[in-house]
Amino acid sequence: MATFVPAAGHEAKVEAALLKAVEATHQRDRGCELYAAHRSVRGKEGFVVIEKWSSADDLRAHGAGSAFAALNAEVEALLAEPLGVTILQPLPAGDDKLGAL
Repeated sequence: MATFVPAAGHEAKVEAALLKAVEATHQRDRGCELYAAHRSVRGKEGFVVIEKWSSADDLRAHGAGSAFAALNAEVEALLAEPLGVTILQPLPAGDDKLGAL
């Protein structure tokens, strides 16, 4: 999960960069099972990208890849705080389809 908090007045630019990154990631990055951008509508303002990768190696390759590098270069100066990255480990419970991404 990646979080982006735009500096005031840069929301549209950050959103545009994220949408380009989603498309590039879907096309280029092996092992991408889910890479979906969302706008925060409650809580801290900004954007969240929910990601799922086939393996830790695929995630590392994404982090070193051209789509992520382009996104980072485009938004780095537009953010109010550094890009936040949280890596989650699933705790499946209940229904297999509903209990994990």
